[in-house]
Amino acid sequence: MQRITQQAGIVCCSDGLAKNQQEQVHNLRDALRQMNISVIMSPYLYQGTGTAKQKAQALMALYDNDDIHDVFDISGGDLANELLPYLDYKRIADSGKTFWGYSDLTSILNGIYSKTGNPGVLYQIRNLIGVCGQEQQEEFYQMLQRKGDDLFRFDYHFIQGTEMEGTVIGGNIRCLLKLAGTEYFPECHDRILLLESLSGGMSRIIAYFSQLQQMGVFEQCAGVLLGTFTQLEQENGTDTAPELLRHFVRSDLPIAKTQQIGHGEDSKAVMIGRSLLLSNEIL
Repeated sequence: MQRITQQAGIVCCSDGLAKNQQEQVHNLRDALRQMNISVIMSPYLYQGTGTAKQKAQALMALYDNDDIHDVFDISGGDLANELLPYLDYKRIADSGKTFWGYSDLTSILNGIYSKTGNPGVLYQIRNLIGVCGQEQQEEFYQMLQRKGDDLFRFDYHFIQGTEMEGTVIGGNIRCLLKLAGTEYFPECHDRILLLESLSGGMSRIIAYFSQLQQMGVFEQCAGVLLGTFTQLEQENGTDTAPELLRHFVRSDLPIAKTQQIGHGEDSKAVMIGRSLLLSNEIL
């Protein structure tokens, strides 16, 4: 039996999982155990369990556990921003722990960064047991052993400009915009704005881009990194999001596109709240 060298927490801050996903959770636990990571699970992982306050308390209990280094959220959906008023941001800031999640957890990642300055990781840890699980596990374990950062390396190309540098904010565009007008929306000045989406055809993505423009976000940020826009790309092609975005931003704003960040099970990880340099010269 392998010696456990690290502990992590597992939570569902957004919509609970279906009961038929229990085996998936067990498989994830076993995959992490093979990497010498034991897990402590929130009691509120499944549909019908836990109020927003109870989920927040379970999350804070993991932040208060000195043995835990990372907290992995394995959910998605609609409910994550409901937890934001119930979190203790001073305790989070002092903890030194890293929160991982994707999709609807964009609201938690950006909320934590806005309130504490702590970075987090836009990544769905269930990718480790998905259709690309072998490669994802290899890259994740490589990161754990500090023998490489392939999990965070992604291919991209520039639509406008040739370089952008700044602290990354954003994630899922729909879920980021749930923070608009609140104290949890991140500072945008000189930031790289990462945007991706699962749902949303052309009309909806145009509406989201319009809202960001009207908020002044595109005027403030240092560049925009577009991930995958799953529904939009299935219906209209991978060039559609960049083409739409150019109607809403200034002509000198750097824009880059990647197919390796988003909702795909082959997606790479990105640090929200950490500086990133993208350049044609290092492709």
